Amino acid sequence: MQQSQQAKNAWRVLFLLFLANMFNFFDRTIPAIIIEPLRLEWDLSDFQLGLGGTVFTVVYALAGIQLGRMADIGSRRKIMGWGLVAWSGFTAMTGAAWNFWSFLLIRMGVGIGEASYAPAANSLLGDLFPAHKRARAMGIFMLGLPLGLLLAFFTVGAMVEAFDSWRAPFYIAAVPGLVLAVFIFFIKEPARGAAETVRTSTVPVANPIRKIFAVRTFWWLTMAGLAYNFASYACNTFMVPMLQRYFDMPLQQAAVATGVIVGVTGLFGLTLGGWVADKVHQRWATGRLWFGAISMLISALATGYALLAGEIAIGVFVAVFAFGWLFSYNYFTSVYTAIQDVIEPRLRATAVALFFAGLYLFGGGMGPLVVGLLSDHFAEAARVTAGAAEMSEAFKAQGLHDAMLLIPVALLLAMAALIVASRSFVADRQKMEATMASDAQQLDDDEAAALGAGVSA
Repeated sequence: MQQSQQAKNAWRVLFLLFLANMFNFFDRTIPAIIIEPLRLEWDLSDFQLGLGGTVFTVVYALAGIQLGRMADIGSRRKIMGWGLVAWSGFTAMTGAAWNFWSFLLIRMGVGIGEASYAPAANSLLGDLFPAHKRARAMGIFMLGLPLGLLLAFFTVGAMVEAFDSWRAPFYIAAVPGLVLAVFIFFIKEPARGAAETVRTSTVPVANPIRKIFAVRTFWWLTMAGLAYNFASYACNTFMVPMLQRYFDMPLQQAAVATGVIVGVTGLFGLTLGGWVADKVHQRWATGRLWFGAISMLISALATGYALLAGEIAIGVFVAVFAFGWLFSYNYFTSVYTAIQDVIEPRLRATAVALFFAGLYLFGGGMGPLVVGLLSDHFAEAARVTAGAAEMSEAFKAQGLHDAMLLIPVALLLAMAALIVASRSFVADRQKMEATMASDAQQLDDDEAAALGAGVSA
């Protein structure tokens, strides 16, 4: 009866975490959709537009390290709840930005608020669900990503048109986040390590960062995340303006097409991918990682073909690119669960924070910046080649399209890192289990000693 009640509570909490994750990605996606209105109003280059995404991501990564450590020793529901209040408030303030630099500063506030969420939520999920169910639970949790993107790409363009202002979506987005924060504060947290098969010590670990970095698999999972996030953030940031410029689509249509590419695909990729990842993990110890690596290969080939095909029909481009992006979502159910498999419960929030710091600082943070810089470079090269005196929208369209070819290249690098990670995974998993067994034995010995002392007294 108690186990049944705990299971019901786990799924209720998972649903709440999923909703918060959805609004997390909804709020951070809005700037990518209103890029062209911003560019035209403030006369910005693609490098500046990419810088906007990079500043948010860098702050998100740096703040996440300390917030992740806090989640390992403090109340995870409070950290998530106040973080949700913060990022929703700053999202509303973004609508009041008066120039590019004020826009950047306010988005930094959003980044700090959102950084509180993922480490605490991942740690909580690790304690709510046992190892054989984690990929499925993680897949449901990460459905917040594509649904958040889908909600943003399908509605923000309409909001801009309805209110004739790119500022309106920021005000509207803040409301549900503030309401959801109230429910987050009432989550019943399980004990750390509650879902493990052996008892887990709750004593804080000495030198936690050193112990995490001693896990070789963790290094390669971080490298895979770095490459994947480079591709993902470059795609999410520049797909809408690329469709507007290169395929001459209006904002609302470009946003909906992008929603199909990065949103609809995730609904299938994460639900089906989580189920497949659990199945292959039950059959082969490294099944999840190889499943992720093969998926990255398919994704790279499909997205690369769509971009290299040039001026093809927009329907063909969306279909082929979306097919590739469908497989890219298997990264989440493969990598996030693998971290849980090689890092002990007391260190998981810190490990996730360090993981995010690496992949956001050098992956997600660099993706928009590098693609934006290359876009300006290729546009200028196209202008010089054509012998034109002034820069035109046609050159900007060609420059951005060509720069996005870095996306399939990054996906191939993610594939390679996952293959290398699979070589050390089994040994690192065994080390974690041995550590947990040793801790459990120490707990038993301590309790026996305490009981013996009490009897003697």
